[in-house]
Amino acid sequence: MGAKTVNKLAVPGAMLHYEVTGAGPVLLLIAGGGTDAGVFSGMVGQLAAEYTVVTYDPRGNSRSGYVGDATDETLVQAAADALALIDTVAGSEPAYVFGSSSGAITGLELITRHPERVRMLVAHEPPCTEVLPESDADDARAFFADVYETYRAEGLTAADVVFMMGTGLDDDAMPPMEDLLPEYRELAERMQANAANFYEHKLLPFTRYEPDLDALKRVADRIVPAAGLESYMHLPGRPIEVIADHLGWPVVMFPGGHGGYSSHPAPFATHLAHLLKSDTL
Repeated sequence: MGAKTVNKLAVPGAMLHYEVTGAGPVLLLIAGGGTDAGVFSGMVGQLAAEYTVVTYDPRGNSRSGYVGDATDETLVQAAADALALIDTVAGSEPAYVFGSSSGAITGLELITRHPERVRMLVAHEPPCTEVLPESDADDARAFFADVYETYRAEGLTAADVVFMMGTGLDDDAMPPMEDLLPEYRELAERMQANAANFYEHKLLPFTRYEPDLDALKRVADRIVPAAGLESYMHLPGRPIEVIADHLGWPVVMFPGGHGGYSSHPAPFATHLAHLLKSDTL
């Protein structure tokens, strides 16, 4: 494993913080929600034995500050950020991509718009609820709107409770801050600081994303639909079943829940590396 380098990349409207570790084909890991590159720290060392692993803080999160005023996220913009990182690190070669949660949505938009730049996409629990059956989609849309309105009316703590309970993520709750090791405490503090920006500028644009299922079908041999063994039945995990049915592939189960890459990093990385070696399902 090579030494980690920490870098900055200027993109329209933001300055992206990204980290590169290892050597070999490029593997871009895309974090979701209010998280950042640090959520993958438990997997990077293992994966970097065979890949050039690129992690980054999505725009507006942690060390990837906005240039100018914060604005609502767009999926075109999120995919362009991911593409800029692939172009910077991989040059003309396509990259492997793993994305979880809204990071998986970014990956879906990336492979839709730039299929030639993605060698394989592992899309882990993208919460693009518009693909659900109509009544389920209506309920999901109303739920996320309620989270947003709760944030605006009652603040972060109340919104966190509604969001975590309604998505099943309360099972992934971290220990109290004072019980965390220093490096995990720093990550938790960064994520906590990102929460307002997530609710204000990312929650609704991502959850209301409508993937182009026909375009995805055309590159189905390069998409691995994935979910957590402990979370696939909850709201964020359910849309990937619909997408997988459209692609004609089964959903591949990963260890842990929605954040299994963080809670079960070693087996999660082993499973991911095995999938990447297959190149296709």
